[in-house]
Amino acid sequence: MFKIGNVEIKGQIALAPMAGVSNPSYIKICEDMGASYAITELISAEAIIRHNKKTLDMLNGYEIINIPVALQLFGSNPNTMVKAAKYISENYNFKIIDVNMGCPVPKVAVRSEAGSALLKNPKKIGEIISKMVKEVNIPITAKIRSGWDHNSINAVEVAKILEEAGAKAITIHGRTRADGYTGHVDLDIIKKVKESVSIPVFGNGDVKSYEDFKHMLDYTKCDGVMIGRGCLGNPWLIKECFLGKKIEVSSKDRIEMIKKHFDYLLKIKPERVALLEIRTHAAWYLKGIPGSKEMKLDIFKTKTKEEFLDVLNRFEG
Repeated sequence: MFKIGNVEIKGQIALAPMAGVSNPSYIKICEDMGASYAITELISAEAIIRHNKKTLDMLNGYEIINIPVALQLFGSNPNTMVKAAKYISENYNFKIIDVNMGCPVPKVAVRSEAGSALLKNPKKIGEIISKMVKEVNIPITAKIRSGWDHNSINAVEVAKILEEAGAKAITIHGRTRADGYTGHVDLDIIKKVKESVSIPVFGNGDVKSYEDFKHMLDYTKCDGVMIGRGCLGNPWLIKECFLGKKIEVSSKDRIEMIKKHFDYLLKIKPERVALLEIRTHAAWYLKGIPGSKEMKLDIFKTKTKEEFLDVLNRFEG
């Protein structure tokens, strides 16, 4: 157990923010599996202060989750980030606000000069975080990469600036923005970041098994490990890390998990929206199962809850 500011984190397994994935239903699944902390998908600070309805709707439904959840903001204007963070802290029950400084997607990193583009401007990073810390009453954290590219690896410099500015934790993905999600994660840069600051550090990248999880913890000495893409269709990975052993997952287990995930979605979203969202997750859950190709085609044709469950029950039977 450790603390992010005044927030207790009761374990070392965290769920990384993933666009279009890390919403209340998915976080709830991962909480059930043993995750002790999670970050939402990235949310635009500009959209928050404009009270964009679609964006504000993304902030609802988190009352079903019991573990601490950080809302992840992206933006590059310090004043906008402060306004958005204050609005969130005063109107919602998120325990922490995390600033995205790692997203490699062009529309975020290039067009908005946010996400990983901030790594090119450490001075601005310090300005954004210090202003947010002074004016927002919940802990501020940041998620970074090792650098913009391999000619500008500056994660240690940025980590020190973040700590000095008042950030209460750092997540470091051990790739550059130029790497995207290719190549291998650099555990050495995660280790160096951990050694350079006294606030909690989460390691992130390439965790696809309990062995990967354990190796990252042991090698880098980071406080926790944030798991992202390895959980897509496989939340059992979190349970394996929690238990410290491999779990055999049957086709029946996967069908039951789809039903459970769908049920969580229905608790917080209209049936039509829940059906659209569960399709992608169902495809991930079913990957590699014999006969899943035909089942996926049937799932994508369903228009009601009853039709969807009927497809699952036929396959299960």
